[in-house]
Amino acid sequence: MGKVLIWVLLILGGMLLARILSQNNARQQSRPRQAPPRPTPAVRAPEAMVRCAHCGIHLPRSEAVLMQGQTWCSAEHAKLGVRK
Repeated sequence: MGKVLIWVLLILGGMLLARILSQNNARQQSRPRQAPPRPTPAVRAPEAMVRCAHCGIHLPRSEAVLMQGQTWCSAEHAKLGVRK
């Protein structure tokens, strides 16, 4: 009788273990997967800043207008000349 009881307990323990493992697998599969990380945008190198000879605003050198050895923020300010 004792051997039968041990076998019953072993079978019930195995069934309980299988149930716990299947619930764990189902829980892992139902989790939403994380999206892959987005690539970071390319960082541009710092650019030299220049000052408009008319209004004094600072702007990147690539956006400045170069005329008569001076830097200007626009063609209109280049036409107006240096502010006094």
